[in-house]
Amino acid sequence: MSTNLSFRAALLSVLLFACFIGIWHLATLPADGGAVSAADAEYAALMGQGAGKAEGFPTPAAVGRTFVHFLSDPFYDNGPNDKGIGIQIAYSLLRVGAGFLLATLVALPLGFLIGMSPLMTRALNPFIQVLKPISPLAWMPLALYVLKDSDVSGIFVIFICSMWPMLLNTAFGVASVRRDWINVARTLEVGPVRKAFRVILPAAAPTILTGMRISMGIAWIVIVAAEMLVGGTGVGYFVWNEWNNLALPNVIFAITMIGLVGMLLDFAFGVLQKMVTYRD
Repeated sequence: MSTNLSFRAALLSVLLFACFIGIWHLATLPADGGAVSAADAEYAALMGQGAGKAEGFPTPAAVGRTFVHFLSDPFYDNGPNDKGIGIQIAYSLLRVGAGFLLATLVALPLGFLIGMSPLMTRALNPFIQVLKPISPLAWMPLALYVLKDSDVSGIFVIFICSMWPMLLNTAFGVASVRRDWINVARTLEVGPVRKAFRVILPAAAPTILTGMRISMGIAWIVIVAAEMLVGGTGVGYFVWNEWNNLALPNVIFAITMIGLVGMLLDFAFGVLQKMVTYRD
């Protein structure tokens, strides 16, 4: 039954994708022999790129050729403004990984403390509620001024945006551990550290992984926007640079790669979440 459902779902996905490509192809057919519109030509002239860069929305075939071009050599390096998509994604992943790791080192212990102590919950809750709604990108100007480095500032922004889902989910998971298990550990005179690792952590692990999964998704979204602001390297900078060149097929290619990498990251955390989830 499960195999049959998976096959039907995959078939439906393929059909929906084929319909999407078909509609896209029909929508981008030239209505006047492929002539460049006056608006496109004027905009291209203002951008200094020439009319050849602005030929309307790209067709599926043009985007397909872009995929082949970039994926045939994803790690080329021809200078600061011309690097392969593999290198750009690697830069973004390094920033996300560094910021996410720092957030984990702060959020998990603090979440345990909040979840196990009603006093700390009430004391820290006002600070959390004030800081949590602030857009991560709002911290970028302050980070650039204080840290004086765009790469470190990007990592700081990832740290800020990754911390809150992990912190809150960890606190909720720890606070939701069944009292019976805590009472049994207390009866057996289990020490605080051993109780945290042998009783509380296994019980709260699925909720903690959910928070980490959400944090990673947010981090991947934010790093793209941050790299558009600070420039230099990264997939966000790649998107913005290609847009400035009016290379829409390259922009669509980069957007697709962002989505695929985000899907793989979410899938990896989903696997980890299933591994720590108890099933009867």
